[in-house]
Order: sequence, then structure tokens, then C-alpha cells
Amino acid sequence: MSSSSEDVERRGKPQPSGTEGEQAEPLSKQAWTLLFELMHAHMRNFPALAAEFELSPVQAHVVRQLGEGPLAMSTLANYLSCDASNVTGLVDRMEARGLVERRGSEQDRRVKMLVLTEAGVALRERLLERLAEPPESIASLTEPDLCALRDIMRRALKSQ
Repeated sequence: MSSSSEDVERRGKPQPSGTEGEQAEPLSKQAWTLLFELMHAHMRNFPALAAEFELSPVQAHVVRQLGEGPLAMSTLANYLSCDASNVTGLVDRMEARGLVERRGSEQDRRVKMLVLTEAGVALRERLLERLAEPPESIASLTEPDLCALRDIMRRALKSQ
């Protein structure tokens, strides 16, 4: 177990009751801290996964996001927390690969909308397949634990 995981485990365990000046963290905070740590550890592999598709990590995020429908370049810039000029270069490279295309907005011709091409859609499907592969720490759980985890995550997402 890594030192950060050990730290999370220590922080995640309630302090013994009666310890002067110490109070147990709420269970919700313990669960969220552990879930965040798991996702953070798994996302360290994201650059290598993106590289399998000859994409940068940012391009992989764009491909994933564009699968939800056309997106204005300005909205993408906000999503990526970057300047619109950075998005232009990013989109130029993706367009050169035949993954995305720019289209004029039906509501405002000044606005450029981004959409995946057929090649982009096919790449997105393969990317999502790889992203859906669970890390060993999840895949090795027992079936009852996996069912419980799945059901808990469904309830948590349903409340969003």
C-alpha cells in the first residue's frame, strides 16, 4: 500500500471515542476521501492510456466530451479551463487527424461548433472501452462487494 493510501486509511478510521480534542471524521468524508484517492491513483495511468490512441490526455478528454453532442469552442475552452487560442491549436491538430470538424452554429454563425467525425466516433468508442476496464483493485473484489459498490454508486449518481 502506498504511503498516501496508508495516510488515507489512517485518516479514514474513526478516532477512538473519548480521545481528548479529537473527533471522528464523518463517514461521508471518509468514504469520499477513499473514493477520491482511488480515482486519483487510477487517473495517473490516463496519459499512457491516451497515448495508446495517439492522443494527448487533453485530446482524449475532448473526444470523450464531444461524444455527448456538438460543443461550442468557447464552451470547450471553459471546460478545459484554458484560453480560446489554446483550443484553436488543439482542434487544428485533431481536425488534421480527421477526428473532429468545425461547423457553424445554427443560432449564431459566429460560433463554431465542434463535432466528432465518423473516425472520431469510432476512436471514442474504443477509448471508452479502455476507460471502462476496472483497475485490479476493483476487478479483484468479490461479486457481493462488486454488486454493493455498483448499487451504492448508482444511488449516489442518481441524486446528482
